[in-house]
Amino acid sequence: MLIKVIIVLTLIVIVGSLFSALFFLVKDKSGAERTVKALTIRIGLSISLFILLMLGYYFGIIGHTHT
Repeated sequence: MLIKVIIVLTLIVIVGSLFSALFFLVKDKSGAERTVKALTIRIGLSISLFILLMLGYYFGIIGHTHT
């Protein structure tokens, strides 16, 4: 259950970072550095989430369930 909460929270932060980059791109004319930083954070979080999912599957923490 904890892994599901971590995944959902990470996805929420990724989407938040994406929208903050969009905000900086549209509203802040001189905010190119902030836009790049927000997108860099998003990419880092996405890669971290992917690695977390792969490790969770490898160690059997997450996987498909038989109902």
